[in-house]
Amino acid sequence: MAVKLVIVVLLVLVIVSLFQALFVMLKGGDGTTRMSKHLGRRLAFSVAVVALLLVLLATGVITPNARPY
Repeated sequence: MAVKLVIVVLLVLVIVSLFQALFVMLKGGDGTTRMSKHLGRRLAFSVAVVALLLVLLATGVITPNARPY
């Protein structure tokens, strides 16, 4: 249950970072550095989600669906 919560929190952080970058972009002005900071965070959170899923699959904590249909 805790693993699912961590994954959901990371995905919510990805979405929040994306909307923060959108707000900075729409605001305009001198926000290029800040926008790239938010997009970089989004990328880092996405990489963390994928890495966490790969580690959990490799250790056997979660198992993939053998037959998805």
